[in-house]
Amino acid sequence: MAGANVRVLVPIGTGSEEMEAVITIDVLRRAGAEVTVASVEDDLTVVCSRQVRLVADKSIKDCAGDWDLIALPGGMPGAERLRDSAALTELVAKQKAANKLHAAICATPAVAFEPQGVLAGKKATAHPAFSAKLTNQAAVEQRVVVDGKLVTSRGPGTAFEFALALVKMLYGEEKMREVAGPMVMADGYDKAL
Repeated sequence: MAGANVRVLVPIGTGSEEMEAVITIDVLRRAGAEVTVASVEDDLTVVCSRQVRLVADKSIKDCAGDWDLIALPGGMPGAERLRDSAALTELVAKQKAANKLHAAICATPAVAFEPQGVLAGKKATAHPAFSAKLTNQAAVEQRVVVDGKLVTSRGPGTAFEFALALVKMLYGEEKMREVAGPMVMADGYDKAL
């Protein structure tokens, strides 16, 4: 995929965790991905979990089409807002069915992906407050879990590793290191990737 125009969808809703959303968007854009931020709300301006306002590029209802990656931030009630979006649920189901990359961090693996069957038969992790809701507990303590085309992570403190794992999945390890270098990542950031 390294030479292709990589298209990424990052949906946000009221109460989304802004660090997870912005770090994912930023790191993927640094790698060269075309990232579309989509609101699941009626308005493009979304008030996140810590009252930071993010302005989406478009409504989730206008995001039909093919995506190389759909990456969901966590936060509460953001994870519930993403779960309750019929348009997003349809996009994620299509992504999984096509065996294309899909990802979630923090509460979202347990709150949005688990009830919709996205994690069925997969190893995953989530924020410690939500990990007990995961059916497969095999990988719950890992900071980032990659199982096939599914990537999950634990929370704001793992957002850079999560985003860099997505870069690695889309572009390869060399690109991941190229992006991580100027960000001055701590030694060992790549151990779980």
